[in-house]
Amino acid sequence: MTDHPAHAPGRAPEPTHAQAQGRTQDQAPAPRRRGRPTRTQSAQGPATREVILDAARAQFSERGYEKASVRSIAKAAGVDSALVHHYFGTKEQVFAAAVEVAFAPAFQAPDAVEDGPPEELGERLTRFILGVWENPETRAPLLAIVRSAVNNETAAAVFRDLVTGQVLARIARGLDLPDAELRAELAAAQLVGTAMLRYVIKVEPLASVDLEQIVTRVAPVVQGHLTADRDR
Repeated sequence: MTDHPAHAPGRAPEPTHAQAQGRTQDQAPAPRRRGRPTRTQSAQGPATREVILDAARAQFSERGYEKASVRSIAKAAGVDSALVHHYFGTKEQVFAAAVEVAFAPAFQAPDAVEDGPPEELGERLTRFILGVWENPETRAPLLAIVRSAVNNETAAAVFRDLVTGQVLARIARGLDLPDAELRAELAAAQLVGTAMLRYVIKVEPLASVDLEQIVTRVAPVVQGHLTADRDR
């Protein structure tokens, strides 16, 4: 019979394997609840939000609205899907946020056209809208959103509501005419059609001609939609 060595005075006995395993399990951190970002992720704040929006625009552009998902957006942004939900909510809400950011420069159109004489309204609006498309920095996010909006009704509805409320309705209020909404929409149709052919479909020679030539030809048409027969 082999004697076990006595424990040294004042020293606690070594824990058994089962005790050590139980202690390790007790000290393990509780799993994070699904749907809530970690403290580290939340602390990143606006920077993380912008990364998600950039990834969303890229996903909507490359995959289309239907095939893009919150999961694919999160993966492209390098974050957890829960963080996308935390900042934006549903995929539709992510798209709405992406549209709002992408079209932020265009939302300033009503302010830009108000400053000046009424007879130059068409030129100011034409120059401003096509100028937003002409700038590579503002054109890229616009293209990403437009490509999604033209292929899906849900995306188109989000796009339509924002553009109508933020741009067309404000321009219409500035016209002070009975059919102001129709006038603003016809002017927008002229400019959107021109932008689509020049920057999206890239039809020649429209895609390559100097911008000033386009403004010279399109602005009178836009002016006609906005103010023709004003005095009748």
